[in-house]
Amino acid sequence: MTETGRRSDPNALRFLIGRELKDARERARMSQKQAGEKIDCTPTKINYLETGKSTQQSTEVAVLLEAYGADRTHIERVSALAGQADQATWWAPFGPVFPNWFKTFVGLEGLAESQYCYTSLHLPGQMQTAEYAAALLEGHLRVAPADAPQVVRARMARQRLTGDHALKMRVVMEEYVLDRIAGGPQVMKPQYEHLLQLAELPNIELHIMPVDVAVHDGLDGDFIVLNFESARSIGYIEYPAGALYVQEEEQVELYKMAIDRMCAAALSEADSVGAIERRLEALGRRSTR
Repeated sequence: MTETGRRSDPNALRFLIGRELKDARERARMSQKQAGEKIDCTPTKINYLETGKSTQQSTEVAVLLEAYGADRTHIERVSALAGQADQATWWAPFGPVFPNWFKTFVGLEGLAESQYCYTSLHLPGQMQTAEYAAALLEGHLRVAPADAPQVVRARMARQRLTGDHALKMRVVMEEYVLDRIAGGPQVMKPQYEHLLQLAELPNIELHIMPVDVAVHDGLDGDFIVLNFESARSIGYIEYPAGALYVQEEEQVELYKMAIDRMCAAALSEADSVGAIERRLEALGRRSTR
């Protein structure tokens, strides 16, 4: 199964391939000028290939990675990825409502095999109902009311937790995310029911972090790790006006370790389902009073 078999996005593919080229070159302690000599080009072109500003040809990728001393399996995997670029970007209809800094994430998310996510304020976008997503955008400082319906449609279009190439998700969310009744009981009741349905899927691992776990590895802030079949994982940290991509392998591994430790500290999958069910039952009691 290829990355492009999930959600095509040439910009995201160039981002991934460029990162692999740069990391391999730096591990080989080779300058961009020396790299350019391997494929008879200027250092500027090497820079463009590494930053994704230019389309990477599979033959050039293979030659460069071989010169950098990469193993044959890695060379074949990345050069094959370079040959799969599709000129159609799946999220193009929603481009006008995506901030420029968010477009890269959307493209990478569409190519990812799995996602690790820690969230403390609201449900992950992949798990939201349309009504919950709309409630989060009500009165939003950075989303104009006229754009909100299209933003919601875009968020729904991003979701791929079922069907072909379903995204595998490992999620830890704070308990009080469940207690934030966004949009009121009429929105949260179907949202709880949706979470329970998702929790039954084999590709979903959902853990609720109890409030009484006072200290854990997520206290530094929310984060996502995107994992790919043909490229190394990338960390993603979002802030109100932009995002940070964590690309250093050691740092990404720390985030993966943090997810492991938080899953162990949080409620089990079964107990997490129970926590959602109790809140659903409580909403039912409130609606009958």
